[in-house]
Amino acid sequence: MSEIEGIYAVWLREAKIYIREKERLISSVISPLLWIFGFGAGLGSTVEKISGYPYQIFIYPGIMVMTVLFTSLFYGVYIIWDRKLDFLKEVLVAPISRASVFAGKMLGGATDAMVQVVYLIIIGFFISIPFTPLVILEAFLMLLLISIAMVSIGLVIGANLKSPEGFSLVINFVMWPMFFFSGALFPVSNLAPWLSAVTYINPLTYGVDAMRGIILGINHFPILLDAGVLVLFAAIMMEIGILSFRRM
Repeated sequence: MSEIEGIYAVWLREAKIYIREKERLISSVISPLLWIFGFGAGLGSTVEKISGYPYQIFIYPGIMVMTVLFTSLFYGVYIIWDRKLDFLKEVLVAPISRASVFAGKMLGGATDAMVQVVYLIIIGFFISIPFTPLVILEAFLMLLLISIAMVSIGLVIGANLKSPEGFSLVINFVMWPMFFFSGALFPVSNLAPWLSAVTYINPLTYGVDAMRGIILGINHFPILLDAGVLVLFAAIMMEIGILSFRRM
């Protein structure tokens, strides 16, 4: 078996599991809908327009990133379940490298997240998001990059823990600070110094900024800086993920 075939086999298994679990498909849409129509519309009725956009539209790029973040990070728990079911042992003794196993898992998790992105793009048309074919393509590629980085974090945590309960505890300490300090719900300009410092060291901030720039034309950082930070962060997390799989 070649490495490419091994990656494809692992990815195909993950994709089939996601498609067959209809509950995951349905529940994955509920959370962003609540944030967009519940939080966005509710708070938006009391908030003035930001950079010329209603609050509900302003947070839409951030909600897209949030959806990818949540789905990607929680994907790491399946490593623990695979270990409990002894499926992971069969994969790890297969005649392919641990890097290929990690790549297949990572691409499987990214696929799950990008399916949800398709749903969110469809929702965007109903709330008058200014989509064009080029904007959709650029947004899709940027979210794919974000997903690769976040799935890698989830896999790293899953590879180093042995219980789903421990995973849920650790992932909440990673997920919520990354989301709340990313600027997904507020502009990152004119923040308090301590909040600016925390926001600027959060790699997800650059993903939100890139998505807001692509969709709404609102950039706090240059788009090349956003992309560069995300590429570097994704590369680092992938390398740590491969090392974690080799240690299992």
